[in-house]
Amino acid sequence: MRTGAAAGHQGYYHEAVCYGSEEELLAVTVPFLLDGVAAGEPTIVAFGERHAALVRSALPAGAEVDFLSGGDLYARPTAAIRSYRALLAAHLARGVGQIRIIGELAPSMLGVTWDWWARYESAINHAYDDFPLWSMCAYDTRVAPPEVLAEVARTHPRYATADRRHVPSEHYTEPAVYLAENRLPVPDPLQLTPPAVELTDPTAAEARRAVYAADGGRLPLDQVEDLVVAVSETVTNALRYGRPAVRLRVWSGDDRIVVSITDRGEGPSDPFAGLLPARHGGPGGLGLWITHQSCNHVAQYRDVDGFTIRLTAGDPLYRTDAATPDPALTASPATA
Repeated sequence: MRTGAAAGHQGYYHEAVCYGSEEELLAVTVPFLLDGVAAGEPTIVAFGERHAALVRSALPAGAEVDFLSGGDLYARPTAAIRSYRALLAAHLARGVGQIRIIGELAPSMLGVTWDWWARYESAINHAYDDFPLWSMCAYDTRVAPPEVLAEVARTHPRYATADRRHVPSEHYTEPAVYLAENRLPVPDPLQLTPPAVELTDPTAAEARRAVYAADGGRLPLDQVEDLVVAVSETVTNALRYGRPAVRLRVWSGDDRIVVSITDRGEGPSDPFAGLLPARHGGPGGLGLWITHQSCNHVAQYRDVDGFTIRLTAGDPLYRTDAATPDPALTASPATA
């Protein structure tokens, strides 16, 4: 049996909490958690260290609330979906009527890698809908840029407020529509320089060798090998399912490697490709799903050159304020 605002709701009850102070965050979080404890529901917090400590101090001693490490859980969107689904399935197997979770993304995720976390926030409306989950996603309006808050409104069906209201979002967009939209990523400054490697119609083996050569021992071996797997999968998909020619470009910096693979096709038709395993055995879906678990950032988009997947190993949190953007990479998002 479901309780609170989610009573009578089927599937996933997904809310955003947009707060401007710690007091406002606690005004939403503490009653949400304590009501779950009182109802005997699994009640979980996935905050970073500072906000987790804040919530712990506000809860009564002995409150049966589980705290997860938000930093570990939100390493990559696809991994977060996989981990949460396993957690939810374990609770559901015990016969619980509802599961409550409140979580947050690290502030660093609201910058140049926000595009794939926005896709995550949209996709989970579908990915978690077979569970009796009520979750809240907390966003600090003092930190989150306006463009992030605009996407929060589009990816969350409703808001939870400090005065215990649950307000529908006027701008909510269904995941199949939102995820099909074409979003050009923030350009990496490395892409404004000539690539270290550029190949046309490479084999998967040639692509793997190109990545190893571009690294030159700069990054930890495990990150390079994960990138090699992702590049191999992506090139194989482009050659098999895309349209020629396939163009591979590799850029190498002190703290990261950026690889783009472009073909003249339209890309995957499944809007959830990469975030969830392929539905109905769709072309290339499993490869994209593996790729999204192997890199520190993945962007996929369409432009005048065709369909591109950009893969980053190492530190994807580059600064762009000193770079001159390429207009082809920074055009306004358009619906595919």
